[in-house]
Amino acid sequence: MNIQEELFKLQDLNYKNFTSKLIPNINKDVIIGVKIPLIRTLTKKINFEDTIKFINDLPHKYHEENILHTCLMNIYIKDLDTYLEYLDKFLPYIDNWEVCDTLNPKIFKKDYNKVHKYLLNILKDKRTYYKRFAIVSLLQFYLGNNLYKKDLITLSKIKSNDYYVNMAISWYYSVALIKNYEEVIPLFKNKILDKWIHNKSIQKAIESYRISDEIKSYLRSLKIK
Repeated sequence: MNIQEELFKLQDLNYKNFTSKLIPNINKDVIIGVKIPLIRTLTKKINFEDTIKFINDLPHKYHEENILHTCLMNIYIKDLDTYLEYLDKFLPYIDNWEVCDTLNPKIFKKDYNKVHKYLLNILKDKRTYYKRFAIVSLLQFYLGNNLYKKDLITLSKIKSNDYYVNMAISWYYSVALIKNYEEVIPLFKNKILDKWIHNKSIQKAIESYRISDEIKSYLRSLKIK
């Protein structure tokens, strides 16, 4: 199967323009313009042999090939150690938030402790999407897990000027406020976080329907001016 040809058959030029605005940091020429649900449908037509060939053929040329790569890994790689090996090969080529956040590997649930150590290790990397992937994974798989209390402190110590890293941290703390309010609110009372992250986390938490108006009002009072 010629995967590039299959992706171009699904091209929507209006969606290409839309995607280029969502991801302004990559060249528009590498965007085909394919909606993610269609990419996920395409994965069902790609067999295991073609999958292995495709995910070993790095780097890919197009943004949608990277999205497809994440989907195929999530479907076909069933062994955790093998998944982490392929992830190590793929992470250097992630160049935008959409590819990063599409990974969402459910296989991480197989061994929370092992994966947690892996995520904390790549969190130390200076590259934007290494950090963002680690933070988003901690959000998706560890909030509420007995390991997350240490993560609350670990992430509070990250100092970054990168928008996509800081947005991921803010996203993490906003969800932490919603899910584990009593344990997380001291960080905001004591103003432990960077000012921008502190305020952005509160803003995103307030946007949620899952917390009461009373708590929203209190969170507003904690904003740093």
